[in-house]
Amino acid sequence: MAHATKHPAPYAPNPRHTPALRDRRVLITGAARGIGAGLADLLTAHGARVAVAGLEPDLLREVASRNDAPWRECDVSDPDAVDRAVAELVEELGGLDVVVANAGIAKQLPIIGGQPGVMEAHLAVNTLGVFYTLRAAGPHISHPRGYALATASLAAAVQLPLLGAYSASKAAVEAIGNTFRQEVRPSGAKVGVAYYSELDTDMTSRGFATEAGTRLTGGGTVSGVAPVSCAMKALERGIARRSRRIAAPFWVPPIVPARAIAQRVIELKPLPHLVESLEIARREVVEYTTRQPDDARHLEQP
Repeated sequence: MAHATKHPAPYAPNPRHTPALRDRRVLITGAARGIGAGLADLLTAHGARVAVAGLEPDLLREVASRNDAPWRECDVSDPDAVDRAVAELVEELGGLDVVVANAGIAKQLPIIGGQPGVMEAHLAVNTLGVFYTLRAAGPHISHPRGYALATASLAAAVQLPLLGAYSASKAAVEAIGNTFRQEVRPSGAKVGVAYYSELDTDMTSRGFATEAGTRLTGGGTVSGVAPVSCAMKALERGIARRSRRIAAPFWVPPIVPARAIAQRVIELKPLPHLVESLEIARREVVEYTTRQPDDARHLEQP
């Protein structure tokens, strides 16, 4: 099924953060659409120098063109490609102050009877992609003004049916970010982890627009869709402050530390169509929220 690409609604930069962001050299992965593209626009408006990487070269070229940014097509699940793209983009920027490991995919997966390869693809892109990106960019941001942001999700803290692969991959991202923070601390660099709930992006619309997802949620999403602008506001403030946690929308920050209680509340919530949704998901064939290269490493099935 073809999907129209969502473009983030314009967010007016807050000039209060401009001094901390001006002239920052920033590399963003997963920047062809959604949060990555919106963040590239926002940071450029603050006077930062941005480089972008990702799949979907036509979209990525548009983002790069309007931000006068160097760019590389890059599959983040390929470590050699990541090393090469980071090295080349850092050279073009003349150094690096901020890396945002933002690339990610989503696809429903019932644990019993789910489509083979889906868990592996999530771990390859969402988890190893972040690891490869931070590993490659780490030496360049290891200085007193350096900052790395690993994009996790609220799903790293609170888990839902059909999202086992996504949640597992994002929980691992959280662990990588928390570990990396301690390892680069002697250099003066800082590391943040980002947590988002459902935002008005392609990932949310494509991820929930399945027959199984629609049946499970009654045609909506679990918590309602928030505008991308709330994530842009949180990112703007968080990157300027080199925050250890960036979360959006407004109700997510208290949920992350209270995850055990939130998980129990979720588990007690009635889901009258759960069994039917799982059965549908076992036979339903859906795409990843971002089409992946035809590569055996993802074990993607036809």
